[in-house]
Amino acid sequence: MNQQPLPGASTVLTMGILSIVGTLFCCGPFGAIFSIIGLVKAKTANQLYQQNPENYTDYSNVKTGKILSYIGLALSLIYLVLSILYFGLIVAAITTGELSGEF
Repeated sequence: MNQQPLPGASTVLTMGILSIVGTLFCCGPFGAIFSIIGLVKAKTANQLYQQNPENYTDYSNVKTGKILSYIGLALSLIYLVLSILYFGLIVAAITTGELSGEF
């Protein structure tokens, strides 16, 4: 039987890698966007593979991309929580007058 590459497998892997790189080197929202796209593509590729597993190769790319997308999503959520805490502390310091500039 002639096996063909699973459609979307390389896209899932690429989006998983971009989600981690986007979170670590750019900013959190881009990583979250890429990870959500990767997870949606992984779901469609997984459904296609489950229909006819003997017709497709590269299913390991889908699994790897899905794991990387989950890691990228977790990192972007951690980045979001740390950003909220950081800016919350700044706002709290300003409103209490600790950063008023009077020495």
